[in-house]
Amino acid sequence: MDIYTFTNPTVLMKNLLSLFAKNQSFIYKAFLFISATVLVIYLFPKGGQFKYNFQKGKPWQYENLYAPFSFTIKKDNETLEKERETVRAQAIPYFEYEQGALERSLESFETVLGQNYVDSLFGTSRQRLLATGNSIIGEIFEIGVVNEIHSYQDNQLVYLKRGNEIEEIAYGQLFHVGDILEKMEERAPSSLDKISTDFLAKLLDRSIVANVSYNNKLTEAAITSQIDAINPNRGVIEKGGRIIAKGEVVEGETFQILNSLKSEYQSQVWSKSNYIWLLVGYSLLVSLVFLMLLLFLSKYRAAIFNNNTKVTFIFFNVVLMVFLTTIIVKLDAAYVYVVPLCILPLILKAFFDPRLGLFVHVLTILLLGFVVPNSFEYMFLQIIAGIVTILTISELYRRANLFISVGQITLIYIVGYFAFFLIQEGNIQFLQWQTFGIFILNGLATLFAHPLIYLYEKAFGLVSDVSLLELSDTNSKLLKKLSNEAPGTFHHSLNVANLAEAAANEIGANSMLVRVGALYHDIGKMKNPTYFTENQLSGVNTHTELEPKESARIIINHVIKGIEIARKNNIPDRVIDFIRTHHGTSLVYYFYKKEEELQGSADPADFQYPGPTPFSKETAILMMADSVEAASKSLKEPTSSKIDAFVEKIVDGQMEQGQFLNANITFKEIQLIKKVLKKKLNNIYHLRVEYPE
Repeated sequence: MDIYTFTNPTVLMKNLLSLFAKNQSFIYKAFLFISATVLVIYLFPKGGQFKYNFQKGKPWQYENLYAPFSFTIKKDNETLEKERETVRAQAIPYFEYEQGALERSLESFETVLGQNYVDSLFGTSRQRLLATGNSIIGEIFEIGVVNEIHSYQDNQLVYLKRGNEIEEIAYGQLFHVGDILEKMEERAPSSLDKISTDFLAKLLDRSIVANVSYNNKLTEAAITSQIDAINPNRGVIEKGGRIIAKGEVVEGETFQILNSLKSEYQSQVWSKSNYIWLLVGYSLLVSLVFLMLLLFLSKYRAAIFNNNTKVTFIFFNVVLMVFLTTIIVKLDAAYVYVVPLCILPLILKAFFDPRLGLFVHVLTILLLGFVVPNSFEYMFLQIIAGIVTILTISELYRRANLFISVGQITLIYIVGYFAFFLIQEGNIQFLQWQTFGIFILNGLATLFAHPLIYLYEKAFGLVSDVSLLELSDTNSKLLKKLSNEAPGTFHHSLNVANLAEAAANEIGANSMLVRVGALYHDIGKMKNPTYFTENQLSGVNTHTELEPKESARIIINHVIKGIEIARKNNIPDRVIDFIRTHHGTSLVYYFYKKEEELQGSADPADFQYPGPTPFSKETAILMMADSVEAASKSLKEPTSSKIDAFVEKIVDGQMEQGQFLNANITFKEIQLIKKVLKKKLNNIYHLRVEYPE
């Protein structure tokens, strides 16, 4: 740039915009790379990482370890849980005393006595019964009356809250409403006759109301306070003290001390002194992971790397898995295996290929190693499960395959976890069976792959085998319309689909994709079906009245019309690629030669398809199958040698025209495709013996 460029704002702005436009894809990937790195670092635990890996029951692989600083020995979860249970079992319950119940009981007794007392029936006067009843009620209410049934022993201490005062009594001192009839003999004066005593007991049973109730809120608050007061530590290791020697087996007390030291490292918050260094360390490691992903895509999956939508899709899924796992670990690390991590390679395999799915899966696990406890065990199980996912799931559009694969993945999780437990504990006495239930939940969550694939297709505009299966249905609206309006073209498309699918299977290409592409590649012929030979049922060729250039224009336009029809019917771009490329940049040769005969010369540009040429194995296969199938109709008295020479001529001609230069297809694969096409055409045109009339 000269000095004028720097001094003129308009020119400078134009240059910057031009530079941005030229490097737009690179800038976007850099932004995506930085954003993903920052998000993952933000999700990571805010603490240091313990630099030693150890397993219970395994020898210590490092040099003698001495305490780098003084720290407390943490109690294990089992010990803490037992202490909590002890606190809860020994907790003293709280009961609350209601002041107004005594007055209500006295009033109620006087009322029912007046309503039921008859002078002629009792030998005791009404006044005496009233005085006796009031005396018994007063005696009972000195401590309190409860009508709830509890499992406490009589000697169980309880707290009785009277207003702002709390006193400690035995539970047996409380009077139970249901015991009035039994207790009456002890409480009633001996001078009362039997009839009066029973009558008094029944009246008291009807009159006495409970004035003591269990206070659950106060009791639970007291229990919570005691549990919170439990000391999580059970000792101190002084700085410089030896923790473990090289070769010593990690078990028992030593295992707990190492866990305590690890916990101390991880619980250290990011202080001002180490914040920058921790941030730099995390940034380098996370950026390395994402850099490896971008390098893999650029070197081995260039088509995906050049598609920003697909790169965004992959990064999004990696960050999503880190986010879900981080949330679960923060809530309860015991449920870390609930996150269906195997859904990641499964989905990537559905949209791309198995190798990419496994590579991204492994990189994601490397990131999660910073987040999860027992990282070695977690990474081992998840990598094995990911490999099983890639090896077992084929033809995802078949629902049974997904269920079978998920069952195998779940089994691998269970077997792997069981093996690790045996190594660490040496027995199955303390095996946590509920963990197997977590693995089953993981498997059930993995079944969510089908609806998730559908959501991703809509959100990112991608196409999976599930959608391809739906598109291959010949009863779909668009293919039904093709069969009705251009039956010859429909039949031709079916034949091409069969040829192309067989060829794709032979060289390991995506047979479902190429079949769907073949079914839709000629839908543009619906606009003017009678201008194409396969639809001319009457034997009258409509091109006889047209100029060669006009005929060529109509023929060439079926590609453009096909793209328009496909877009209106929401056909995915991956399928539209087959419509766009199935003739490449070849000539409409028949009308080109006709123009030469009529005019003496012809401009190839007037008779050339707009292209582009095929840019994948699948689109190259379709071009070969389409040309061979269409031209095979012109064979007279076909024989095996004629068919072989005919296929060789057509495919070799396409190669000479450079139609396959942009397709990642080898000479060996082209030879295999030729072989399949020859075999299939020989089967189609096989000679039959003449049947007698």
